[in-house]
Amino acid sequence: MERFAAAAYLIGAEREALELWAQLHQDCAETGANDDAARWAYWIGLLHLLAGRASQAGGWCARARRLLSSKGSEGAASGYGEVIDGLMGAEGAPPIQRFEAAIDLAVRFDDEDLLAIGLLARGQALIRGDAVAEGVALLDEAMVTVTAGRVAPVLAGVVYCAVILTCQSVFDLERAVQWTRELDAWCAAQPDLVPYRGQCLVHRSELLVNEGDWAAAESEADKALAHLGTASETVVGRAFYQRGEIHRLRGAYGPAAEMYREADLRGFPPQPGAALLSLAQGRKGEAVEALRAALEASRGAERRLRLLGPFVESLVAAGELGSARSHTEELTERAARIGAPLLEATALTSMGRLLLAEGKPQAARSILREALVIWQRLACPYPAARTRRLLGEAQLALGEIPPGRADIAAAHEVFVRLGADPDAARAATLLAPDRDTGGLTAREVEVLARVAAGETNRQIAAALSISEHTVARHLSNIFDKTGTGNRTEASIHAQKSGLV
Repeated sequence: MERFAAAAYLIGAEREALELWAQLHQDCAETGANDDAARWAYWIGLLHLLAGRASQAGGWCARARRLLSSKGSEGAASGYGEVIDGLMGAEGAPPIQRFEAAIDLAVRFDDEDLLAIGLLARGQALIRGDAVAEGVALLDEAMVTVTAGRVAPVLAGVVYCAVILTCQSVFDLERAVQWTRELDAWCAAQPDLVPYRGQCLVHRSELLVNEGDWAAAESEADKALAHLGTASETVVGRAFYQRGEIHRLRGAYGPAAEMYREADLRGFPPQPGAALLSLAQGRKGEAVEALRAALEASRGAERRLRLLGPFVESLVAAGELGSARSHTEELTERAARIGAPLLEATALTSMGRLLLAEGKPQAARSILREALVIWQRLACPYPAARTRRLLGEAQLALGEIPPGRADIAAAHEVFVRLGADPDAARAATLLAPDRDTGGLTAREVEVLARVAAGETNRQIAAALSISEHTVARHLSNIFDKTGTGNRTEASIHAQKSGLV
């Protein structure tokens, strides 16, 4: 009956599986196998809890506790209760102590299922308490137990998905990649598997986007949507969001907006993707306000950290450099505290972007080079290419034309290969045929063109995402290099020399 119930659950017949486990619990109770009866009651409670059905979970756990209190326990069954009480925040001992007690019982009675779920829960609790290194070590230990095949398949899938999500929550990309591949292989070995295959496909799609295989990522996201149906609204929403991200990166803005709406309808937050879509379409203020609202509504450090990088990008584009600096400094401080390479690279790229907008290309160049090294080590070609394009812009602003153009050309090549059409177009614009600029840098030519068009310093600052002070400094350099004394003379020089 135990195997029948597990098989039913694994092919998606959850209701039938729960009925079989309930019958199994009853049969054990009637034959005096109290620990087994309590174990199955806790097992049913745990699955209800993971599905978001707290009331049913509480009822089954109460039944298990009553059975153990009246009959006594001779095994590890009460350890499952410790895990569930810890997850639910029950009164009494702190959750981490409950998880430790569960692990002790699992070791004493050689219960590999309880050990895996106990290690997972304790690791997550430590990570929430900022003991990230210690917590991640316990996640690895739990996964060793699972990958060795010593854990029941139903719980194995739970642990796989929970570990991957937890690794993502602390921006540990390398571990997330490793365990996603393990989950992918585990699901592939069981073709009829239902509960975890959809989640596996979503995780795999996210992994493939990071690796730069967007066609395969799109295919996996589509498979996830077809596989999931309406089984889990949150996971379905995550799959829709993933499709939106791929559309946005490719420049298919209409389909991207639709996917973000679908994700939102299913309870999965559409930010930062939806805001970055607005930014790509030129609606800078809308992007800033959407991300500001998302930050104010965010709960927990992880969510805030995922929003800060895109928020800084939007603020810089909108010319709100003071606010961009304060949020960049927050991102940098948090990244240093956590020590995750993915977060460090994001913070460095954000700082480089800001410094470039502030008219400090030399400082930007140094920081962007550091960010690029990390992105390349993480094997994330798209953010690496975006960082390299910014690095090229910093070098052009410093008058380092050949290396600047070389970096932008390298970024352009990656964008074309990925199918990132908007980014490729921007890089191509920066690589327009050389012309005699009379010693003016690329940014000075941009400023001069806008002066000739009659724009004020404020308008130029807003358009180029730089400060008015920086515009004034560029103008001073333009006057010196062109031998002109005012805006009118500089405009005439620009027209005569073919710069505009």
